[in-house]
Amino acid sequence: MSLFLELDPTTFAGGQITGITPGSVADEIGLQAGDELLAINDNQVEDIIDVQFYGAEETLELLIRRDGDYLLFEAERDYNQELGIAFAHPTFDTDIRRCANLCEFCFVLQMAPQFRRTLYIKDDDYRYSFLFGHFVTLTNLSDHDWQRIAMMKLSPLYISVHVTDWALRRKFLRNANAPDIMEQLRWLAEQSIKIHTQLVIVPGFNDGRFLQQSIVELAELWPAVQSISVVPVGLTKHHKYGMRPHTPEEAAAVLDFVEPLQPAHLKQFGVRFVYPTDEWYMVAGREVPLRDAYDGQQLHENGLGLVRRFLDEWEDEKVEIQNEKSKRKQSSIINHQSITLVTGTMFAPVLREKAAEFAQLAGVETAVLPIINERLGATISAAGLLMGADILAQLNANGFSDLIILPRVTFDHPDLVSLDDLAPQDIANQLDRPVALADTLGDVWDALTGQSQILFTPGAL
Repeated sequence: MSLFLELDPTTFAGGQITGITPGSVADEIGLQAGDELLAINDNQVEDIIDVQFYGAEETLELLIRRDGDYLLFEAERDYNQELGIAFAHPTFDTDIRRCANLCEFCFVLQMAPQFRRTLYIKDDDYRYSFLFGHFVTLTNLSDHDWQRIAMMKLSPLYISVHVTDWALRRKFLRNANAPDIMEQLRWLAEQSIKIHTQLVIVPGFNDGRFLQQSIVELAELWPAVQSISVVPVGLTKHHKYGMRPHTPEEAAAVLDFVEPLQPAHLKQFGVRFVYPTDEWYMVAGREVPLRDAYDGQQLHENGLGLVRRFLDEWEDEKVEIQNEKSKRKQSSIINHQSITLVTGTMFAPVLREKAAEFAQLAGVETAVLPIINERLGATISAAGLLMGADILAQLNANGFSDLIILPRVTFDHPDLVSLDDLAPQDIANQLDRPVALADTLGDVWDALTGQSQILFTPGAL
């Protein structure tokens, strides 16, 4: 095999295989969990992108390291037959590419001490951008990285632009060597790469004329640039550089500037192109737009359209609950007399309004408890950043019901733990109450009626 002649496979990091899909190519040729995949068809694989790209051929040669030995497997792949390999990590050369910037608003640099180690890792990996929609700055790419993006057509990518003015962006990122983002975006456009961008706005830094300039210049790259998410800066109480969050009046001013730009973009592009994220509306005390205003953009992880999705889903769920109640007696459905819905302070006003509707429909006493984020500071108001310890302390201080409903996003970790490593089971045990996780009020109904798959009863291990 030429790979053995030209390269030294002992230097390859390899992708550690953790599982094989039955009936797949990997299953048919006898690959095993614990093997390391080093190369496909003479191409060293650095990550699962390489595996997907080179593994799409009909004739395959896979170089495997097993217990120190090097094995070559040959296979013929049927049309649409999957390779069928699960890996321990998406990237093989390193777990994740680190960020080269020192942004003053970087959330990692604002973390409280004594969290788990991974929360202090500043990731900025273009591969995670392609695979999982992570926003990256494009300041740490090598020539090899750019070549891969072009050759493999890694699209779409999600780019943190923040501001298009080159000098200000370098200052904003605290990186004197940051390349010209507009030049990089133009190159991506020439390679037919689709791009979603975000502008994290800091009062007095990149707003005003700089925000206007950024939107205008990014719009010139349509259709390569598919969207702009305008995001308010998030600052913890550990922030050290004098920045501040937006006031309600400033949030309203941003909305009043951005929203009038959308009709012209809609007429020209067929989409509104620039989208304020939900937090602007929460801070300004305004109702979020209707579903059509998001043009089907799938940018929920960036805080865009989550509130509207919750509201629309509730309208459908109300009908389902009413139908279920009409089929069975109330006493045979409800397992609890009262519930407490835990959330962050930002979403609490919306949840209170809809929880009142839920209480009336379900016939169950329903309380909403917004949790103040003591560890990171009250300015951090999102449910996804709540601490288990704060939830416990404030439930104990304010009282709680027969059933406690926690936001599922608070425990959005592979080990199902909060940022401070408390699990829902820990909270159930310490409060001696059943605890359920929920995204929607439909999930709350499932927990109330014994249908939830994520219910934790006190005393369980």
